[in-house]
Amino acid sequence: CLTVRLIRRANKITVLADSIHYSWLCISFALANNSTNVQLWLCQRCFYHSSSELKKASKRVSCSKRYKIQKKVREHNRKLRKEAKKKGVSKRPKKDLGVPSSAPFKEEILREAEQRRQQIEEEKQRKRQAKKAERAQKRKKEKEPASKETEPKVKRVRQDVDTEKQTAPDKNSKQYLCSELNKVIDASDVVIEVLDARDPLGYRCPQLEEAVLQREGNKKLLLVLNKIDLVPKENVERWIQCLQQEFPVVAFKASTQIKDKTVQAKKSRIVASNEVLDKSRGAACFGNSLLTELLTSLAASKQSETSLRVGVVGFPNVGKSSLINSLKGVLACNAGVKRGITKSMQEVHILKNVKLMDSPGVIASLSNPPASMALRSLQVEEGQESVLEAVRTLLKQCDKTQIMLQYTVPDFRNSLEFLSLFAKKRGYLQKGGIPNTEQAATAFLADWTGAKMSYHCKPQENRSLPAYMSDAVIAEMKSGWDLDQLQKGNKETLKGIKFPNQASSISIISKGPTAGLLNVSDISEDKPGAAATETVAEQNDENNEPEQTTKEENEMVEPEKQKEPLKKQPGRVQFQSVPIDISLSTDAYDFNTDFK
Repeated sequence: CLTVRLIRRANKITVLADSIHYSWLCISFALANNSTNVQLWLCQRCFYHSSSELKKASKRVSCSKRYKIQKKVREHNRKLRKEAKKKGVSKRPKKDLGVPSSAPFKEEILREAEQRRQQIEEEKQRKRQAKKAERAQKRKKEKEPASKETEPKVKRVRQDVDTEKQTAPDKNSKQYLCSELNKVIDASDVVIEVLDARDPLGYRCPQLEEAVLQREGNKKLLLVLNKIDLVPKENVERWIQCLQQEFPVVAFKASTQIKDKTVQAKKSRIVASNEVLDKSRGAACFGNSLLTELLTSLAASKQSETSLRVGVVGFPNVGKSSLINSLKGVLACNAGVKRGITKSMQEVHILKNVKLMDSPGVIASLSNPPASMALRSLQVEEGQESVLEAVRTLLKQCDKTQIMLQYTVPDFRNSLEFLSLFAKKRGYLQKGGIPNTEQAATAFLADWTGAKMSYHCKPQENRSLPAYMSDAVIAEMKSGWDLDQLQKGNKETLKGIKFPNQASSISIISKGPTAGLLNVSDISEDKPGAAATETVAEQNDENNEPEQTTKEENEMVEPEKQKEPLKKQPGRVQFQSVPIDISLSTDAYDFNTDFK
């Protein structure tokens, strides 16, 4: 864009430029003898263009240049054709004119040519058949197994994998889940039964506790009250006092936001002052330090070379895997809202001398009440039972006013109307704006089994001990634990959590402990008992409720009737015979009288 000329005279450099249309850049430097400072003025535009990377040259040319190139190409091709014509070279293939008619023996020549063509075709066909037979023979040799040593290695590996798949047990079967749960109980020195603080008595399994007490090895049983941030504080304190009469109890709130196995969870200390932290919905974990100290002190008192093995058991979705992840500080076990994620035993080392073992959930027996089955059974999650029936059962256990306030829905008559309103509020709609009641029912159950819905049960007063419990067993279960440290730790844990009040929490009535299946033989003999009778009674009560007359339910109940086209019947026009008496004696007659 400009021309820069450097003229050196003695110890001086002069810069001459023939353009002043751009901004200039001054660069100062010294000569070799360090006696004279030189200032070099450069065009800023040129400086930036030279310092940046060179762009790819454009392929655009002017029209005159393009036409000139095309003209040169035409002249060159014309010259080549002219020289080829002089030399007698032609690119055009000569056409076969065949045998001329005037040629002697024309028929014989044509016959010989046809025979030669047939011979060539037969030779090609013969070679093709030979190759086909060779390939068939090769495939036949590959199919014949001489011995296992001569078989390909990949083929043997595939056969081994297929046999393993056939002999491997079904991880979703009840027999496999029971066997894995028994493995955890047998291999454990201490068994932690995780209970949901919203219904601690309903999440206790008498068969599980009895099996732990009857196993060899003097196993310890510890109760962990999880999800205490979803229950009013007074209710939590009363449940701790009630459960401590039988077993040691630890108040716990598991962390629900541990995302990655490689990212360590930040440990937040509890504030020593009377401030209450609202960290219930976050990644904060409460009660982990107390539980870790109790397990560490118990492992030290045993003075064993092997680590203390602690099994974590309980019904599905009580927070077994979340408890292990909170103690470990990383996502060591898969956890989620869906029930039945853990299928087999899994070992996790949280300390040098303490090892936790995750287990699948306890299978609920069919003899339990429908309300217990709706919250604790895997059959609803696996699609063996209807989610609509489970929601209907839960709604009958709750106060309608509290449900309306919790979900901000208007008054409803039955469970179907509630699910329709709930689906409209959440946006669960099908084509035509029809509410998707099944999706709404699944979301409703997820709220109740997950860590969102706040509901509570009142502890039973003057509850008698179960048959497998006695004063000697209670004393043995409490021995080896520091009960004073346990009581102080629970108080410190309750100080750091913001609990919901009584008005915002739904009150339900507990149905008592839930029966579970631990033996494989009990699974085949398990039959619905009182649950079936209660379900039939509830269905009769539901049928006696007033029917819903809204437009949306009419569309859901009778969608097929609306789709059927109406059959057209041929119409007939029938005229009623009316006697008409027209008198022709006069021209004036009354039309209103004659033509009614």
